[in-house]
Amino acid sequence: MLTLAELGHAKQRALGFYQQAGIVLTAAEKDAIEVADFGLSDLDAIGLEVLTYVNTARVCAKELVLFPGQTCPEHRHPTRNGVPGKEETFRCRWGKVYLYVAGAANATPHLQGLDKYAAHLVAAHEIVLLPGEQYTLMPDTLHWFRGGAEGAVVSEFSTRSTDEADLFTDPAINRFTKVAEGEVGA
Repeated sequence: MLTLAELGHAKQRALGFYQQAGIVLTAAEKDAIEVADFGLSDLDAIGLEVLTYVNTARVCAKELVLFPGQTCPEHRHPTRNGVPGKEETFRCRWGKVYLYVAGAANATPHLQGLDKYAAHLVAAHEIVLLPGEQYTLMPDTLHWFRGGAEGAVVSEFSTRSTDEADLFTDPAINRFTKVAEGEVGA
């Protein structure tokens, strides 16, 4: 659970990252930034800041901010009721992103500061994304990602996003952030 002050601070911090990446936002977009702590109240370690530009029945576009070392926890986008899960492309705009997907381990995952979450971060095929580089994940691919030492800004282009259907490896995860004074959703 986050306090309103923590939520406001994270949004302001995310705005600095968007500015660093040269991404211009409208006042309405600035207000719409979602801060996701995944119900763990450990935003610096496990969290994500998200601006959703569009999410229709067919397409979705988002800008993601990862603070230094901040991690989006391991999850997948499963098929539901015969509808394939989300296919998504991550394109690094600024900073460095460590993306881990299911497959043969090819590196030691960057787990500094994540000791209590390590059991739920098992995908170990590492893809490093630098500005201008991108990677596409097919539906139902187990993955997690983490910001580098400076953090990162990542554009996400995908099919329809249904965050409520995401399956997380860690059963303690709650996709929608709760704020001490109420609940905030994506």
